[in-house]
Amino acid sequence: MRRAPVALLLVAAAGCTAVPEKTVKDAVSAAPAQPWAPPAKAAMPAPPAAKTAPVIPEEYLKPGTTLSLAQLVDVGLHANPLTRAAWASARAAAAEVGSKRSLYFPTFEVDGELLRQKTPFANGPGFANILDTTYGPSVAATWLLFDSGGREADVEQATRALYAANWTHNAAIQDVVLAIAQAYYQYLNAKALVIARQASLDEARRSLDAAEERHRAGVATIADVLQARTSVSQAELDLQDTQGQVQIIRGALATAVGVPANLPVDVGDLPSELPLDMVRKGVDELIAKAAAERPDLAASRFTALAAQSKIRSVQAEGLPKLSTAGTLGKTFLWAPGPDPVSSNYSALLLLRIPIFTGFDVAYRTQKAKEEADAASATAERVEDQVILDVWASYYAMKTATQRVQTTRDLLASATQSADVADGRYKAGVGSILDLLTTQASLAAARAEEVQARSLWFLAMAELAHATGALVPRAAEITGATMTKTEIP
Repeated sequence: MRRAPVALLLVAAAGCTAVPEKTVKDAVSAAPAQPWAPPAKAAMPAPPAAKTAPVIPEEYLKPGTTLSLAQLVDVGLHANPLTRAAWASARAAAAEVGSKRSLYFPTFEVDGELLRQKTPFANGPGFANILDTTYGPSVAATWLLFDSGGREADVEQATRALYAANWTHNAAIQDVVLAIAQAYYQYLNAKALVIARQASLDEARRSLDAAEERHRAGVATIADVLQARTSVSQAELDLQDTQGQVQIIRGALATAVGVPANLPVDVGDLPSELPLDMVRKGVDELIAKAAAERPDLAASRFTALAAQSKIRSVQAEGLPKLSTAGTLGKTFLWAPGPDPVSSNYSALLLLRIPIFTGFDVAYRTQKAKEEADAASATAERVEDQVILDVWASYYAMKTATQRVQTTRDLLASATQSADVADGRYKAGVGSILDLLTTQASLAAARAEEVQARSLWFLAMAELAHATGALVPRAAEITGATMTKTEIP
């Protein structure tokens, strides 16, 4: 007879192991190779509604409007979700500081109680019952008077975390400005390359016209014409590729700003005149500037300091605490006639001295110390990375400046060579191969010169970001160039 309950228990246990398996099976796809078919409740949710939708000025969206870098940055800092997320994190950290400071204040609460109870008592050979109904309000207060510095450490930790969050917000702003500047100059570069490719195509067509004219005059062979047509086709192909890249990069610029890629965002032209002497400080000065101003470095250092504060907070949990508490209330007895009333109060002064917690505080203190060491090591790694960023950006800037000067010399030489070859071919003393070769060299020189100018702007923006100086002040970014107040 006893085997039946045991069998029932085994069946129940089997059911307990089978039900979760069925729940998991029904919640996912049937097999690893089969996609999950979401039910109606799990369909793609709507995008979250922003509290303040970014407003793009209407004049920015008019067809034919060209925007400056300053205008794009102004829109991007409001529209890009990276800055909004960092700002919200900083506000959350500020609220956490307020939460920790609230521990210094007493707490009060008002309670209301309605109690119905049945109490048996001995009555002769049996029992009798008394039914009572009581009700009434009460006020309770508690106040932590002393906690060996635990609250102070908590507030300090939260405050340092707030500083780190604010510095992180500043870093997010600079990252957005850099991303917009990079996409902006890449777009200018692509547009300038279109102009260069178009000039090369026009020259190839003029060479084709000259070859056809010489062929009709009987002073050139059909091979000259075919070679010139091949050159025109290649120039057209290069132009088409570059025009396609313009649209792709324009979409990337819109995305960097924080607006949909299909919005009509357009800019001006790549400047031809560059302030090549803008950087006047040495690399050591720039590294010192970055060590004092880079927001991500400041954030990592405050994160390490916050981890140090946590050590004291954990240690305080194993130290004495002194608190007080009290209650004041009235109790009414629900009975026929006037309700009897009882006033009651209590007062408590509590000294808590932990003696043994199973080494919990010791282990958590050790954990906090290790986490603080890890945070300090991370801050050191960030500092090393900052120095490397400045070092690499500085010499990239030097190289970009030299590249502009060299490509301009190359373009001047290629232009002269192409002019000479064109004149010789038209005079009948040069070959079509010489002409097409010099024109190909000229096309490459044009592209190199355009690329050098855009790379110079990119290097300037990256150097400013590396030193922590790429801030979105209106006086620092004007049109397509950066003023000397922005670059150290």
